[in-house]
Amino acid sequence: MISAHTDLTSNSAAHLQRLVAEWQLLADLSFADFLLWGAVKDHPGRYVCLAQVRPTTGPTAYEEDQVGRTLEGEDAKHLSVAYTEGRIFREGDPVWRGDVAARHEAIPVRRRDRSQVIAVAARDTNLSDTRSPSHLELNYLKTADYLVQMLTDGGFPPPLLPGEPTTAPRIGDGLVRIGADGLVRYASPNALSAYRRMGVTGHLRDRDLAELTRSLPSDPEVGADAARRIADALAGGTPRRKEIEAKGATVLMRALPLRPGGKAAGALVLVRDITEVRRLDRELVTKDATIREIHHRVKNNLQTVAALLRLQARRVGSPQARQSLEESVRRVASIALVHETLSQSGDESVGFDQIVDRVASMAVEVSVAESKVTLRREGTFGVLPSEYATPLVMVVNELIQNAVEHAYPPGQDGEVVIGVERDGDRFRVTVSDHGKGLPENFRIADSTRLGLQIVHTLVTGELRGTIDMRPRAEGGTEAVVDFALQ
Repeated sequence: MISAHTDLTSNSAAHLQRLVAEWQLLADLSFADFLLWGAVKDHPGRYVCLAQVRPTTGPTAYEEDQVGRTLEGEDAKHLSVAYTEGRIFREGDPVWRGDVAARHEAIPVRRRDRSQVIAVAARDTNLSDTRSPSHLELNYLKTADYLVQMLTDGGFPPPLLPGEPTTAPRIGDGLVRIGADGLVRYASPNALSAYRRMGVTGHLRDRDLAELTRSLPSDPEVGADAARRIADALAGGTPRRKEIEAKGATVLMRALPLRPGGKAAGALVLVRDITEVRRLDRELVTKDATIREIHHRVKNNLQTVAALLRLQARRVGSPQARQSLEESVRRVASIALVHETLSQSGDESVGFDQIVDRVASMAVEVSVAESKVTLRREGTFGVLPSEYATPLVMVVNELIQNAVEHAYPPGQDGEVVIGVERDGDRFRVTVSDHGKGLPENFRIADSTRLGLQIVHTLVTGELRGTIDMRPRAEGGTEAVVDFALQ
């Protein structure tokens, strides 16, 4: 929008983007809509609305979105005065839109490092509510006037701090306005409630907020850091947001300087009680750790089962029974790989490529004595939910093992390719070889091999997909599995 309609530089555009990220604060304190107007390039006197924010504290002046709307001539007089003369325009009669009367103000927007006006912020107030403002509303409006003047001076929005989180308290969460002497001039009811949860008794008015905040946390360093941030804002700085823990409560604090016209007028401190949010965060961390520990123990148990089966296979005299037990060992080991990956992950999803590569490596190690088969993966699976990863690793393991054992005669070189095509949530997995091919009239659904029966059951049941084993045109066999994440 900015580059399409205006001649603003990238630095000016970045300043306006920071303003839009912060100006909900202005709208809520002003009980008014804020519209950002830019001068249209090659059309002197014409302005286009680049952005709009509505107040959460009062009625909007516009039912319809104004972004993209253009003004010129008499309709844009207030914008032209602010843009060309560089002053706040407050004169003029209310403007009627249907049955709604609105007071229009135009505020020139400057960058901190330049005196040139780069845009105009319109503060449009719905005048339908004519009652006398409350003490809270008067303090909000006074604070808004400070910030509006800073907007004109280039002091608002505050500079972007590297790594600063985007979440911040809003005025409805709790607002404290302190004077240049650091004493509280006004504290909203929610702000008072937040401080009382941290152990404050009585009112906040006329108290030194920095020293009061310093005394609350049990950790002296945390209290001293919070006090320094308030003092920094009083000195004109823009400190980072800070979480304060005291008396079992957690409060997020943000301090902003109030310096209209470059003169110190105190600071605005926004606070939000996030005690419940942090409690839930700690519960989630505990649950995540518990889930990872469960996967770790399941993996250990499966490895124990595999070891017992392997031990039993060594003691069995029948070659056929030994082979069946070794196949079971491989199946259990492939499932253990999924749980091992989940035990190292922070969620219930796994990077499936590394699992397939390890399964392929295991298959090659087992087959080395009988044939010289190499395995190669083409494409990527990406991240899969655990409920799909477990049956899919079983399917891929069985298809690889089937190809390694039956596609090539003992001692013959060969290759098995695991191909995957992913389109969003749909997968097409192919295991192919250049071996001797399938028996005539082969159908996987009719196969008596346990491994292929497992594959068919898992694909059609757990994955809710389809599988087809067929001859390749250039010789050999390919097994194609199609399924989609539900």
